[in-house]
This record gives sequence, structure tokens and C-alpha cells, in this order.
Amino acid sequence: MSAVREKANRRISAIQSLLCVGLDSDPQKVPDVFSCLPDPVPAFNRSVIRATKGSAVAYKINTAFYEARGLPGLGDMERTLGEIPGECMVIADAKRADIGNTSRMYARAFFEHWPFDAVTVAPYMGFDSLEPFFAYTEKLVFVLCLTSNGGSRDFEEQRLLDGRPLYEAVLEKVDAWQREGNGGVVIGATKSTLLGELRRKAPTLFFLVPGVGAQGGSLEDAVRAGVDAQGGGAVINVSRSLIYPSGSFSSIEDYEAAVAAESKKIHDTMKLVLQGIGAGGA
Repeated sequence: MSAVREKANRRISAIQSLLCVGLDSDPQKVPDVFSCLPDPVPAFNRSVIRATKGSAVAYKINTAFYEARGLPGLGDMERTLGEIPGECMVIADAKRADIGNTSRMYARAFFEHWPFDAVTVAPYMGFDSLEPFFAYTEKLVFVLCLTSNGGSRDFEEQRLLDGRPLYEAVLEKVDAWQREGNGGVVIGATKSTLLGELRRKAPTLFFLVPGVGAQGGSLEDAVRAGVDAQGGGAVINVSRSLIYPSGSFSSIEDYEAAVAAESKKIHDTMKLVLQGIGAGGA
């Protein structure tokens, strides 16, 4: 069994949470209390982590927000990685995949050079483009399956000749390609009815569920539909609505208090739903 999967499930069980904190850290959106600091993004991320570490199972770094700033941005990403507690899963939201030799380099980058536990990848080019990621059996590989954006209709929801939607074919392939439980899929929370259906079709895959919060997905529905039979096997990502709370802040402490309050609110909701699932199955 994937060591990362086991780590994530231990954390889920220990704190009764599925919260994945999305570090989509945009320098232009960082609150003013950080802008006067010499390194505002790492300081901002440090505060987010400090405010959420009691509720978080995972942290997801959207690499685009760091790559867009070149070497300084990548340096900020590296510094952020060093701040994340070891008991939490760290996901590189990089959406990579290419021909085999290129994917091997991507996999080395995220699993060897940087200490990520998991990475998001795109399935369009097929097995040989994803096999180098699945070769890291101790990690987790999240394959884009049914995403929360409107453009999912363009390809993911199109019907194949046998009548199945493409996302179902992706789900089945990932289930077959995974090694030692290191397979996962990205399923948007805005597709809550389909989320439950896909969980029933793939009970052994680990789910990464974005789309809660700013994108409008239901947190309660995502918890109920996303977890596996043991009440784990999923994390639910919350980014903008958590790390950019409304209002102005007179100090870093005020900002952290606002994020901590929202994190606790999300955690409390998740815990209540998970406890309900456990009681219903008892």
C-alpha cells in the first residue's frame, strides 16, 4: 500500500477531517499586512499553515502561482514546502504529463528534487505518459477525471462509441494502472451526484475533490459522496475562500485568527458529517 495513502488516512482518522488547504498564493491578493515584508509570499503561506495545521490533512501547492514568478517564485515554493507539517500530505497541483522520457523528468522533479507526496497529472496522452509517475509506488498520483470547470463538457463529459462518458473510461484506466494503491483521481465537488456514482465505481481510488467554496460545491455533499467505505480515501480542497478571508487586517495575528476561524468551521462541518457516516454504518 502507498505510504502516502496510509499517511493521509491516518491523519483523516486522527482528526476527523478531509481538509486540503490550497496554497494558490497570488502576490497581488496577499493581504496588506504581508506586503511590507521582504518575502511576502512565504510569510503569507507560513501564516496560512500556522492557522490551519490543526484542521488540515493535506496542502496543495498550485505550482503555476510560483512558476509564473520564475526563480524567486520557485524559491518561495521550496521555502513553503519546508513549513508544512510532516504528518500532512503535500500535493503538487502541476497537471503534468508528456511522452515517457519527459514524464520521467517531471516525476523526478516533484518526487525527488522537491519532496512532494502527490502530483496531479493529465490523462490525455495515455498510459506511457503516466507510467513514470505510477512507478513511484509510495506516492499518490491524482489523474484529472471530472473537473469542476465548465469546460469539462468539451472533452471529459463527451460520450465514447460504447456510450460511456470519457471520464468513466479515465476512472477505469486509473483503477487498472495504479500500483500498490497509489492511484487517485480529481473529481469536482460541483458534480456532487456524479461524485457518489464514481466513488461506487472506484472504491479503491483516492479522491482529490476541488470546487468547494469559491466555486460553489457543497462541502457536506463532497464529504458524503467522496469518502471510501472506511470513511477516508479522499481530501477536499479549499483555496480562495479560506486563504483570502473578507475584510481588512491590522496585523498578521488578526489575519491568522480569521483563517483559523474559517478552517475550524470547515473542520467542524466535516467532522459532523464523518461522524454521521460512521453512525449510519454502525
